[in-house]
Amino acid sequence: MSQSPKQSAGRTVPTSADVARLAGVSRATVSYVLNNTAAVRISEPTRQRVREAAEELGYVPHAAARSLRAGHSRMVLLPTAHVPIGPLYSRFFNELQWALRRLDYTVVQYGSVGLDPDEAARAWAELRPVAVVSLGQVELTAQGVELLKRSGAKGVITVGPQRVEGTHALVMDQAQVGHAAGAHLVERGCRTIGVVMPEEPGLEMFSVPRLDGVRRAAEAAGAEVVPLPLRYEEEPADALAARWRELGLDGVFAYNDEYAMLLMRALQDAGIAIPEETAVVGSDDLLLGRLLRPRLSTVHIDMALGRELAELVDRVVRDPESAPERQELLDSRVVRRESS
Repeated sequence: MSQSPKQSAGRTVPTSADVARLAGVSRATVSYVLNNTAAVRISEPTRQRVREAAEELGYVPHAAARSLRAGHSRMVLLPTAHVPIGPLYSRFFNELQWALRRLDYTVVQYGSVGLDPDEAARAWAELRPVAVVSLGQVELTAQGVELLKRSGAKGVITVGPQRVEGTHALVMDQAQVGHAAGAHLVERGCRTIGVVMPEEPGLEMFSVPRLDGVRRAAEAAGAEVVPLPLRYEEEPADALAARWRELGLDGVFAYNDEYAMLLMRALQDAGIAIPEETAVVGSDDLLLGRLLRPRLSTVHIDMALGRELAELVDRVVRDPESAPERQELLDSRVVRRESS
């Protein structure tokens, strides 16, 4: 007979003492086994007996109590992204989470939408993470970093366009991406270059530095740069394509491959020949870009591995007094195909 909700709610929560009695060992042995404590030698049969007793009882160690005993948690807090970050960055962050799990950290994603930097830091500090990896969605302040450290965070790592005082920084130089695209278009002979600026909220942290990079490359050659605001929808792309010849653009850096595909289809529907009338360059080097006709030229971004960031987190946790590190997270190069 199935239990009613009332019966379920009244069920006794198993404790480590229950596990110890069932396994015939001390509570300390239960703690050593279930916390994977390597410093204490315990025979494999005893470990197996403890694990089987815990499984039979449905016992799970209490993370908060364990953190209190240890003086810190094994929780690494990752504020969730609230902007579309694309397949390239999604793969990086997934790899980071897997690597942290392999290093025995608990990864917790925190929704920080609507919080200002200091509010976010206070909210994160309440969870007492051992480390915070801020992915650039919330611009941490030096005061926020200090608050996190006073609350027990052994490391605060920022991933974004610039470093914050007191943090270890992985810097994403987005201007480098734009400069590579701009230099390629200038070399091809383009003199009036459009740069797609996504209108989706939050993407300006990527798009503005990329625009600046294109401008640097264009100015060196006396070329003109025209920003092109665009929503990721067919109708705005069609409207932009309809006035393309009025703008006189002979090249365009389309922010990334996804916007490039959207814009290329609209331009082709409007009768604009690619690359004869307009050269098109994206970024991220997605597989779909190679399946287009013409095949899409792109900026290939070599990102650091998520495993490398996880290892940095582990180093910082083990040595919280180490000097802040600054590493470049990405490098860029153009892959020229048929669209340019």
